[in-house]
Amino acid sequence: MKKYDAIVIGAGQAGRPLSKKLAESGLNTLLIEKRWVGGTCVNDGCSPTKAMIASAKAAWTAANSKKLGLTVTEFKVDLKTILKRKDDIVHMMRKNSEEGIEETENLDLIYGTATFSGEKQITVSLNDGGQEEFKAEMIFINTGAKPSVPDIEGLSEINYLDSTSILDIQEIPEHLLIVGGGYIGLEFGQMFKRLGSKVTIIIPSDRLIPKEDEDISQEMEKIFELEEIEIYTKTKVTSFKQSAKAIVASIDVDGNARTLKFSHVLIATGRIPQTADLKLELTDVETDEEGHIKVNEFLETSSKGIYALGDVKGGPAFTHISFDDYRVIRTNLLENGQASIKNRLVPYCMFTDPQLGRIGITEQDAIEKGLDILIPSMPNSSVARSIETGDERGMIKAVVDAKTGKILGASVLAEQGGEIVSILQMAMMGGITYEQIMESVFAHPTYAESLNNLFMTIEK
Repeated sequence: MKKYDAIVIGAGQAGRPLSKKLAESGLNTLLIEKRWVGGTCVNDGCSPTKAMIASAKAAWTAANSKKLGLTVTEFKVDLKTILKRKDDIVHMMRKNSEEGIEETENLDLIYGTATFSGEKQITVSLNDGGQEEFKAEMIFINTGAKPSVPDIEGLSEINYLDSTSILDIQEIPEHLLIVGGGYIGLEFGQMFKRLGSKVTIIIPSDRLIPKEDEDISQEMEKIFELEEIEIYTKTKVTSFKQSAKAIVASIDVDGNARTLKFSHVLIATGRIPQTADLKLELTDVETDEEGHIKVNEFLETSSKGIYALGDVKGGPAFTHISFDDYRVIRTNLLENGQASIKNRLVPYCMFTDPQLGRIGITEQDAIEKGLDILIPSMPNSSVARSIETGDERGMIKAVVDAKTGKILGASVLAEQGGEIVSILQMAMMGGITYEQIMESVFAHPTYAESLNNLFMTIEK
C-alpha cells in the first residue's frame, strides 16, 4: 500500500486545480480519475453544449435575418461539422488540463474507479486492469454527479438519450421528446429545434422554471412559443413503448390520458451524486437521503481530514461553484485562512437564447421572507441596444432593499443576460445602491446602459 500526503478523487473543476495546488505546496499528491480529466464541464457539460448552442444560434440568426434586411433563402445544417467542432474544443481543453497535471511535480495521476477500503484507505480498480491500494491523511472527494433515470414503465426498453449521450447523436431527431424542463431540457430543446427537430417538452409543474419568478417564467414560455416548441405543463409520462417506426409515450396531462409518438426521447430529469462506487459505509462520512456527501461550511465531512467538493456534496451544481469550493480548501488548508461557503453569492446563467442570468434572491423569495422590497422591471423592448440589434425578447428585473437601496437579487432574460447580471453581482459585492447605478455613466449604446433605465422605474 502506497502512502501519499493527499489523495484527490475526481479531476473535475475542483479536484484538478486542488491537486495541482496541493502538489505545488510540497505535498505528495495522488489524483484519481475514472474517466477523463476536466470533469463534466469540459467533457459533456458546459464546453460541448455551449459549442453546439453556438451553431444553433447561427442557424436561428440566418432564419430570422429578414427583418434586418438580409434574406437567407437556404442554409444547410451540417451535424457532422457541428459535432467535430464540439469534439475539437473538448479535446483541446482536456489535453491542456492533462498537460498541466503531467508538468506538476509531486503529483501522480492514475485512471480508475476509487473505493474506500477503510477510513483513510483507497482501493483503485485501474482502467487498464488490476488494483492498487493507497492511503493518505487528507482525502478530497470530487466525483460529481451523473444523469438520473426516472422510474417510468418501459423506459429501459427504448433507446433513450440523456445529457451525455445526446452530445454524440449522429442525426437530427425528427421529433424529440424532452422529459424535464430544467436547464438541460430547455437548452437542448431550443438547440435541436433550431437545428431542425420538432420538439416537445413535458414538465410536471404548472409553468417553466418554477423556481424563477412567474413573470420571468411567462417570458421564457413566450420565447419558446415563438420558436414553436411544444410545452406540456402539469404533465407526466406514464409509460413508453417501442413500435416499429416510433417511440410511443403515454402521458397524463393534468388528469387526462394521451398517447404521442416521437423519434427520440431525451431524459432530462436531473442529476444524482456519484457516491455509489465510493463505499462510504466503510468510513464515517455521512450522506443525505439522495446520496450527497454532507459537509460543513469549510467543506469537511463528518470524518476529519476527508473533504467533499463540487456537485457530489449537493447544493448549487455549477462549475463555478465547484471551482470556488477549491478556493475555500486552498485558502483554509494552504494559506491559513478562514474561507467559508456560507452566504456566498451564487450567480448562474441558463444558456437559452436569450440567456437567463441570475444572482441573489428572486421576488418570490423576498415575499416569502417578508422583506420590504422594491421591484424595478423593464421589457427589453425599452432597451435601445435590444431595439437596434433587432432582438427585443425577454426582460430585466431586480430586487432592491427598500430601506437601504442595496440590490438583493436580479434576473436578466436578455441577449448577454449572463454578462449583464454580473454587473449587478459586482454591485452586490461592493454594497453599491441602485441610486448609484442609476446615476452611473455607461457607454452608449450598450446593454449595460439599460441598468440606468431599469432603476429609473423606481423613481417614477
